[in-house]
Amino acid sequence: MLAYEFYLNDSDGNKSLLGILPERRKDPNRITQKSILGWGRMLLYDTADGRRLFFERVAMNEYTGKFFRSGPSLKTY
Repeated sequence: MLAYEFYLNDSDGNKSLLGILPERRKDPNRITQKSILGWGRMLLYDTADGRRLFFERVAMNEYTGKFFRSGPSLKTY
């Protein structure tokens, strides 16, 4: 199962985990970086300074609940 870990960067460059949201959309054409970040802002971090918010794609084993990285992280600039 595909999921996204959402993080905030602080002024020292440290990242803080805000939450993990599972991907539920069936149509891969609807899954874009913009839509993922918009979803994260709406549910986890509703503020005008969204540049500090970023996510990493992770895969989750449905049976064990363990996560592993499935690709490069994407950041907003």
